[in-house]
Order: sequence, then C-alpha cells, then structure tokens
Amino acid sequence: MHDIRAIRENPAAFDAALSRRGLPPMSSEILSIDETRRAKILAAETAQAEANKAAQEIGAAKARGDEEEFARLRNAVADRKSDIARLNDEAKKQDARLQELLLGIPNMPYEDVPFGEDEEQNVEIRKWGTPKTFDFTPLEHFDIAAVKGGMNFDLGAKLSGSRFVVLSGSVARLHRALAQFMIDFHIDVHGLVEANTPVLVKEEMMVGTGQLPKFGDDSYQTTNGWWLIPTAEVTLTNTVNGEVINESDLPKRYVAHTQCFRSEAGSAGRDTTGMLRQHQFEKVEMVSITHPDASEEEHLRMTNCAQAILEALELPYRTVILCTGDMGAGARRTHDIEVWLPGQNTYREVSSVSTCGDYQARRMDARFKPTDGGKPQFVHTLNGSGLAVGRALIAVLENGQQEDGSVLIPSALQPYVGGKTRLLANGRLA
Repeated sequence: MHDIRAIRENPAAFDAALSRRGLPPMSSEILSIDETRRAKILAAETAQAEANKAAQEIGAAKARGDEEEFARLRNAVADRKSDIARLNDEAKKQDARLQELLLGIPNMPYEDVPFGEDEEQNVEIRKWGTPKTFDFTPLEHFDIAAVKGGMNFDLGAKLSGSRFVVLSGSVARLHRALAQFMIDFHIDVHGLVEANTPVLVKEEMMVGTGQLPKFGDDSYQTTNGWWLIPTAEVTLTNTVNGEVINESDLPKRYVAHTQCFRSEAGSAGRDTTGMLRQHQFEKVEMVSITHPDASEEEHLRMTNCAQAILEALELPYRTVILCTGDMGAGARRTHDIEVWLPGQNTYREVSSVSTCGDYQARRMDARFKPTDGGKPQFVHTLNGSGLAVGRALIAVLENGQQEDGSVLIPSALQPYVGGKTRLLANGRLA
C-alpha cells in the first residue's frame, strides 16, 4: 500500500510512477477523498471541544440557578454529540473508501525498471550455460519415452479436470527429489531457515501480500472463508504481520516447500499442454524481511540463490529484468530467471525474484524498532521462487533426454534418487 503523506507531498511523482505502469493519474481523486476525510475528522474534533466546553459550563449554570442557561447548554451538548457521531461515521466511510482505493493500486516501479507493455520489452541481464546441441529433434517433456508412463494428464483430468496431472513411479520420485535438493541447498549453502507453513490462510493474509482485494479471481477460496495459497510468499511474509521486531533480528530469511494453487484466470488458453501451467503445483519459495537500507543488496543475493540451483543442476538459463508492463502488482523490481527448454526451443520462466520495498509492510503493518531507539519503521519484503519444482522437472527431463528415450539425471540430483544416473526409456531408474 502507498504512503498517503508521500502522495500529498509529491502528487506529480506519484502520477508519473503510475504512468510507467500504464495507469492514468490518480492523485487528484486520492487527495480529494483524503481532504474530505481530514475535514470530517477536524470538524468532529472541533465539535468535541465545543461539547467539552459546554459540559463544563453546565455545572456552573446549575450552581447559580440559571435554569434557562442550564437547559440551553444541555441541549447544545446533546446536539454536539449527535454531530460528533455523524462526523466520525462520515470520516470512517471516507477512510474506508481511501483504503480501498489505495489497496487496489500497484506498487511503484524503481527508476531502473525498463518501461514497456509486455514481456517483449523485458531486458536480459545475465546468461549462463550453452544450450545443448542434439543429434535428434528434442521432444517436449510429455513426449519423452521415459516420462510417458509416469506423467498422466488423462488421469489428472478424470480426477480433477483440466490442468491437473498425476505423477507416478520414477517421475514422481524425481519430482520429489528436486524439491528435497532445492530445500537442502538453500539451507546448507545459502543459510535460509526452513519453514513448514499452512496452505490455507485467512483473508487478511492475502490482503497483506497483495493478492487481495484486486486479484481474488486468480486464487481459490473455500466455502468457510479460507484461501488456498498461490505461493508460500503469503505465509512466510505474513509471519511479521502486525509485528514490531528488533532491528537486530533483521534480516529474516525463510524457505518453504509447499503446494500452491492458482486458478490461472488471467492465463486462459496459455500453455495448455504438458505440466508447465497447472492449477496445483509445488514450489520452493524464498522470503526475506530486511532493513530498508539492505533490500537492494538482498534482491541480488536472492537472485543469485535461485540461479545457483540451476547451475548446480547444469541447466542453461538467462535472467531478465521485467519491464513495467510485465511486472507483478506488488513488486518494485522483478528478476525472472528463465531455464532453457529444448523441447520448446526457448527459455521459460522458472523463478521470479521480486523486491517490494515497504508496499507489503504497510498493508501488514510490519515494522522494526531501530537499535538507536528511534521511531519504528516499516520493513522491506522480498520474495522469490527457489524454484518452481514442476518447471524444474520439465527442464531436467528435456535437457537430459537421449535419443533412445532415456534421460540423464544431473549429478547433483543423483544422491536424492539412490545414486541412479539415468531414467530409462521404460520408466525405471538405473
């Protein structure tokens, strides 16, 4: 959420940032509501002062036997109480209107974020590895012989509908191994703290990280009001919701492996084949809670953490900085890491690492207490996939595929599958 004081102080800068997001100016509407709200509050405070003064004079009028003045003052206090209640109610309505408006406005992009309308304007900032040259035409993951028996989309559709899959046998084991490898790597190499969090959350938690109120159609809600998390960013970030923590406890760095659920309402018709875009999937998520002065460095550190997983798996990738039109609503800057998929002959996103500044912290009222004893300040929050497990599985399968239909398993993953080195064409590990 945005700081209303900053909008008051520099409405032109606020509108300019909205323009980079492709949005019309909004400062006039916001400030008009804010001005009305503040006027109602001031009027209520003035009426309260008048009521307090009249209440003090009532006793004096009664003591001197001035019944006419006593009655007038008593009626004046009653009138003022009625006015105060009305003005406070009107102020609350304006405040709710202002909050609703501010909650629906996306974060302001940093100045170094490239301006653009869609993914075509994203800018590559790093490339690692060389895509393998095959002596045959590489297949997409679901057509590889070793995979076919262990990746059943028809059964997924029978059980749950489209965009679901049932993994079994060695493919399911390889999927589980990838998640375990990622978690261990982030704990042992990157020093993150593992967390195991719920996948059902209260509505205010979704508001805190920005999925609500504007993007509710992208997620699933249960009949009793819980929401299924679209990412563990929701639970990990909200661990500081409403908290004032000590500066000495920053940064807080977490990692979690969870099921994730997305309706994909905004992606209808995209990536309908294979398991690239599913309603239910698994992800290893990183979240950092930092001091504002450290968030820039932390964004680079988290990007490096995600990249390191791909390098350990020997998977070629490139990293891009998303343009203003392709960036998520809660981010100030996002690095997308895209892994090479030879079956599609292109790079596809396997991780997004975003820095959100104090946007989520303001929504959550998450602050830290400075060591020097100054006024509590809002923390900065960051999140990033480390990685999307299903998409990493696709990359391992497609990059490791052999002409005979088998798949070579990256050396870093072999200890997690009992030392096996290959997924044979018959679907067995060897």
